[in-house]
Amino acid sequence: MTSKHGDEGNGERIVSEGSRGRDEDGEMGKRLTVSTLQAREEEIERRKMEVKEKVELQLSRAEEEAKRLAQIWEELEVMGDPMGKEVGNVRKRIDTAKKELKSLGQICQKKLLDQSERWRMNKLEELNKHIALTN
Repeated sequence: MTSKHGDEGNGERIVSEGSRGRDEDGEMGKRLTVSTLQAREEEIERRKMEVKEKVELQLSRAEEEAKRLAQIWEELEVMGDPMGKEVGNVRKRIDTAKKELKSLGQICQKKLLDQSERWRMNKLEELNKHIALTN
């Protein structure tokens, strides 16, 4: 009976030593898995930061370009504005001149009518005098 207990004791020892080996392997595997995951997380975080930096750099470039375009646009408006103002002023002068010419034309027509009427009246008076003298 003792030999049975002794054999069982050795078997338990072998089983427990085998379990320890497997436990150590399992724990080592877990550690390896954890460290691999940590390394992957660090790599992901590093790439994330690189992408973030690139995006921020491109964003700042885009903002600078937007400011530059706005400035150029303002300069173009300033350049175009004087021409637009000048054209507007010329148009106003033309409109004013047209109004003046129209009113001058009306005045001239009125004067011509008046002169024509006076001339006719003078001619009629002369004819009347001439007729009166001949009678």
